[in-house]
Amino acid sequence: METSRLILRQWCESDLDPFAKLNADPKVMQYFPATLSYEQTAQMVERIKTHFDEYGFGLWAVELKEDAQFVGFIGLAVPRFTAYFTPCIEIGWRLAVPFWNQGYASEGAQAALEFGFNECNLDEVVSFTVPANRASRRVMEKIGMSYIDNFDHPALEDGDPLKRHVLYRFCKTDWDARQPN
Repeated sequence: METSRLILRQWCESDLDPFAKLNADPKVMQYFPATLSYEQTAQMVERIKTHFDEYGFGLWAVELKEDAQFVGFIGLAVPRFTAYFTPCIEIGWRLAVPFWNQGYASEGAQAALEFGFNECNLDEVVSFTVPANRASRRVMEKIGMSYIDNFDHPALEDGDPLKRHVLYRFCKTDWDARQPN
């Protein structure tokens, strides 16, 4: 998929090094339980590839059109935990710091939503993060998602400061209403 400035594509071997660097950055991983090692990142890429094989969509590697720089990922995924709102499809993004605050997450997320609603015929897409992650919450709101609820992430232990999450949703009916006739 392409946007005006981005290419969302399948993963390449050359993505592993910059993705591992991104996942090892404490600033990028501030709202996650921990940074990821190179091996954990390689395992994550394999899970992403398997997800594409299983569902036909996933977390696309993102690069800049102008110079093919690896930016991070943006896409759709089935969460691996159970909560009151699962099963569901989540939209998510993780970009390297040099690409923050330039509208890339919103731009790529719009393309992922379009794919999800128009190509996959999804009924709704959700997104979630910790309440303090204002940047991701702004992206959620910018792409048209609505705040729904707070919940405790079931994969995190009680007392973990990241356990509490906010849940946003975008329904296909709302997506269709935004589209020009």
